[in-house]
Amino acid sequence: MQESENDILPESTDENTPETFGLETVDGLPDFGEVLRQAEEHRDAWLRAKAETENVRRRAQEDIAKASKFAIERFAGELLAVKDSLEAAQAVENPSIESLKDGSELTLRQLAAAFEKSGVKEVNPAGERFDPNFHQAISMIESEQDAGTVVTVLQKGYLIAERVLRPALVIVAKPKD
Repeated sequence: MQESENDILPESTDENTPETFGLETVDGLPDFGEVLRQAEEHRDAWLRAKAETENVRRRAQEDIAKASKFAIERFAGELLAVKDSLEAAQAVENPSIESLKDGSELTLRQLAAAFEKSGVKEVNPAGERFDPNFHQAISMIESEQDAGTVVTVLQKGYLIAERVLRPALVIVAKPKD
């Protein structure tokens, strides 16, 4: 069986004409000079978009590097007042016990304020249930408190933005025999 030319070529529809794609035709064929010009325009637009994407990526990387480098800047600025207070205390020739106590209390308040402004929260779990996500048990002792309760806090813990910066070191009540 021999196929005719009409069987091999798809039917021509109005949807697939060069005019549909905005191309001018000469004798029913697309103007290849126009096709070439449009292809060059599309290539140029693509290259510009690619360059812009690369610039955005590079700027984002620079911003991340700067954020990482200067992330501690605000907290360090808050600690400068604490350092100034400690240096002022060191500069006093003959400090009295009372002035040292008052100065250390002031310095501790400044440090607590710096922590608060920077989102550093203190964890003091005395009397709470032991939570291994926030506490580190050093030992267990017999106690009147329920088993698994924090009896003694040896070192307070700290959170920053609900993430453990340092777990609280604790002694936990053990079950009674």
